[in-house]
Amino acid sequence: MGIAVEAEDLRRTYRSRTGWARARRTEVDAVRGISFSIERGELFGLLGPNGAGKTTTIKMLNTLLIPTSGRARVCGYDVVADTREVRRRIGYVFGGDRGLYDRLSGLDNLRYFAELYGVPPREQKRRIGELLDLVRLTGRERERVEGYSRGMRQRLHIARGLLHRPEVLFLDEPSIGVDPVAARELRGAVADLAAAGTTVLLTTHYMAEADELCDRIAVIADGAIQALGTPAELRARAAGRVGTREPTLEDAYVAIVQPS
Repeated sequence: MGIAVEAEDLRRTYRSRTGWARARRTEVDAVRGISFSIERGELFGLLGPNGAGKTTTIKMLNTLLIPTSGRARVCGYDVVADTREVRRRIGYVFGGDRGLYDRLSGLDNLRYFAELYGVPPREQKRRIGELLDLVRLTGRERERVEGYSRGMRQRLHIARGLLHRPEVLFLDEPSIGVDPVAARELRGAVADLAAAGTTVLLTTHYMAEADELCDRIAVIADGAIQALGTPAELRARAAGRVGTREPTLEDAYVAIVQPS
């Protein structure tokens, strides 16, 4: 299948200056030498507490942040040297309500972004129809986005990110603030997407979501990867810590992030 995403000793340091008369420089290492690879067609998860470095990692991989050191490649292209080629091959969906036009319908939003992404006019109607089916919004596409639930908005975000047929899709906390029913629908859309062959990198706080969707998971804390494996492999790390019951991914996560 080949490698879709590869990070080698990836680091990001934020530097700031405080004070005036006696200025002092401070450094914060948000990401400390992360290395991993994602195969084409894989659904790969990043788990970790707030401030662990998940979003910083994604932003370096999708060219929004320049790494302080290390290297990263997406679809074989360097994220610093080949920024334009990387951007042609990726989609990025973040959690929250930003990025859509509330006064437009879902359909008109997709038409507008299809123009921005350079989707040929003859392909737009068919492509938008395919994506509405994929994210389960067919029949609701002519309604204004201001009337959409948060889950519907997130599914429309995914459709927007897929308009130009990206090879790799970055999903950064897509189900944050979404109610349980909408989250289940969103997971279904992501699973369908992965089944269709798109490589997905997902960050999430929700253990059940990661356990259900991901082929492999990296647990990140303090800017470094603490564990990497399949959900079953990670759950096995919590064996013996939960008595006689079967360990969950949440048990494994706590064991990795807060070892006794």
